[in-house]
This record gives sequence, C-alpha cells and structure tokens, in this order.
Amino acid sequence: PCPYFGRCGGCDFQQLDYRAQLEAKVEMIRDCLRRIARLEPPAEIPIKPSPLEWRYRGRAQWQHDDVRKRIGYFERGSHRICDIAECPVLMPELQSTLSGLRERMRNDSLPPTAEDFQAVAGDEGVSLAPSLDDEAPLEASRVILESRYRFSAEGFFQINQSLLPELVAYAIDDARGDTAVDLYCGVGLFTLPLARRFRQVTGIEGNPSAVAYARRNLSEARLENALIECSPVGHWLNENAPAHAPVDLVLLDPPRTGLEEGATEGILALRPQHITYVSCDPATLARDLRELISGGYTLGPIAAFDMFPQTHHVETVVFLHQS
Repeated sequence: PCPYFGRCGGCDFQQLDYRAQLEAKVEMIRDCLRRIARLEPPAEIPIKPSPLEWRYRGRAQWQHDDVRKRIGYFERGSHRICDIAECPVLMPELQSTLSGLRERMRNDSLPPTAEDFQAVAGDEGVSLAPSLDDEAPLEASRVILESRYRFSAEGFFQINQSLLPELVAYAIDDARGDTAVDLYCGVGLFTLPLARRFRQVTGIEGNPSAVAYARRNLSEARLENALIECSPVGHWLNENAPAHAPVDLVLLDPPRTGLEEGATEGILALRPQHITYVSCDPATLARDLRELISGGYTLGPIAAFDMFPQTHHVETVVFLHQS
C-alpha cells in the first residue's frame, strides 16, 4: 500500500502478510534469547496482534528540508529525506497534520530553521513541536484503562495507542505489595496503575518534561503514594538503590538501547522479589536478561505485543523472579 516502501527508512516488513510478520517477530525473540542470553526460550511465546495493522501510529517525527522543499522520513541507511505525501501507518489525525505541514511548506510558511517536527495524537487533538504561529504547544491526553495521561510531542509516549490497554494490563498483571520502583517511567504509563496496587511507588525518569507530566498525571488521579524522581536511571540507582532495598517489584521500560551502564548492578542492589521488563528491542533485552539472571533471577513467562505493525520492531514483556 505504500509507494515509498524500500526507500523510506520506516516500515521494513510490508513485503510480509500480517501473520508472517507476527511469526517472524516471535522467532526474532527466540533467536535473541538463545544467541545472546544463552537461554532456552519458553515453549510458548504468545504474541498479541495490533487491533490496527495500518493507521495505528500515534506518534511521528518528520524531517524538514526547507531548501529542497521536502518533509518526511529519512531514507533507509541515509540522512536524505524521503518526501512523504501519504503515510499509511499514520493515524488519520497525524496524516492530516502532515498534510497541513506540507501545505505550509509549499506556501513558504514553515520556519526554515525547523529541521524536524514531532507530533503525537491524543483524544482531543494533536500536539506538535515546534508549535506554529507562536502558539503554545497543544497538549495531548489519552485515557488508558482507568487513568488519563497527559503528554506532549516534546516527550515520549507509546506509538500504538490501540494496543496500550492490553500491554499495561499484562505488564501489571496481579502485582501487589508494599514497594515498587518504576524505571524509565516516562509520563507515568505504568506508575499510575502501580500506585493503585502498592503502598509506595517511586518512578525514575531523566526527561524533565516527562517528569512534569508524570507528577501532574498522578496528582489529577489523586494518587499521593507515588514519588517521581528526575534523574538518569543509572545515576539514581547508583546513589539510592541500597537505601531503598529490598523492594517487592521493579518494573522497567527502557529505550531501545536497553539498560544503561551500571543500571543492572543497581537493580540487583534493590533486591526486588520480582522484575518486569518491558522491552522494544529483543537484542538489548536478551543482553540485559543474561546479566539479571546471572544475578540470581529465574526467567518467567514471556509475551510479545505487536506495537509496530509493518516493521521488524516488537514489544516484549518478561517476568523474572528471585531464584
């Protein structure tokens, strides 16, 4: 369906039908566990399909070249801009935003210094950064399960919002207890439901904008038993882990690069009874699992969620328990 496939650096699985995409992603997870983590994967790794195979993407970053009048994504393996008029994985609201930016570009009304635009869709509209016409960036929000999350294009929020309720519900599962630590907590996607189940929750996030939204989301949900710390995760663990140990649960949802240097030792220093690892990259997940299991943890259930149809990317949730 996409005329830019093969040139655009975005989607790379469109040559496969959807069932084949799902099967390939599970095999990628198995391969990484065997090859990198030296683990035999469970006999069953279920994968949850996306409710939307197309028009699912609720967050995007578009590159802008004012001289050549191009706006779109980088071409595969380069920093040349693939000029995109129609992107079939964008939610309709974001496609409309992209079309509006293209019209402004043709009329020479885009800021020539803006090298890229970030956009995220919410229930009430689209947040765009940088904002246009000297307006404040529009805030976005989304209700997921029983929580409303506010966020903006300047911070991270999950791409496939149609699958988020099931991802959050699975990752939280029936976890309960006294203390939980939510690493790389962002705007509080997992912090809020954890705060409804644990007596005390600490969220760690290095992005100040995301921290402000996480604190606001907790406040609006009237959850007063969670504290959000603004700090790089590795630094916070190095400084604070022994004082917080032991904890009942550590939940982590790091970026694609996985745990930063020193973070694995910090997690082990917290001595959690349980660890829930939410990952968007099977290779860095496998690398980190190898270290955590060497530190005294046992591999539990694994499930995959297809947050990124038409691409090779896959979200994986892994449960670990003290040996």
